Amino acid sequence: MTHVLHLDSSPRGDRSRSRQLAKQFMTAWQQQHPDDTVIYRDLRLCSIPYVTEQWIAADFTPPEARTSEMKQEIALSEKLVDEFLSVDRYVFSVPMYNFSVPASFKAYIDQIVRVGRTFAVVGDGDWQGLVDSKKALFITARGDDFRSGMPHADWDCQEPFLRTAFNFIGIADVQFVHANGLDSGAEARQRGLNAARLEIQDLAMNW
Repeated sequence: MTHVLHLDSSPRGDRSRSRQLAKQFMTAWQQQHPDDTVIYRDLRLCSIPYVTEQWIAADFTPPEARTSEMKQEIALSEKLVDEFLSVDRYVFSVPMYNFSVPASFKAYIDQIVRVGRTFAVVGDGDWQGLVDSKKALFITARGDDFRSGMPHADWDCQEPFLRTAFNFIGIADVQFVHANGLDSGAEARQRGLNAARLEIQDLAMNW
């Protein structure tokens, strides 16, 4: 049995194409793996706070030395990290905002990239990811076409950032399904959605 965390990050509801595509994947996945368990988190409904100075002080204080105020400061982060570590695979739907990710998803990443929990500092300032043997799938929706060879390919700060952040904490198996060109006219939008849907169907069988 596999445990999956499915997280939607778009502030849109049913109009969100990244949500629609992730729902398609999860429906197909669960049909193929009916015994798997799924934890669902919607960042539209769960406000993730930004990191503060007090949060940083609590994070870098050994657990046994934290005051009650410090424990309260990182209580949500502890819950999110526990949830993150409890599963085997991750399905994240992430729209591209200004060439990267929505602020809510960046805030989520800041809450789960934690020293001593998801990564460790070793040796002379080096680091080691503590989250291993897990897989992450990112399903994205993009207004332009940022594929390699396209005019704006170099503007894609989304995939490099996500790949680096999750590699940093130890997740080497990171895959992407990009729905490209969704704001580039009706024909390009349909082409991008169709390509993503086909890729999703294949991944649901083989991921």
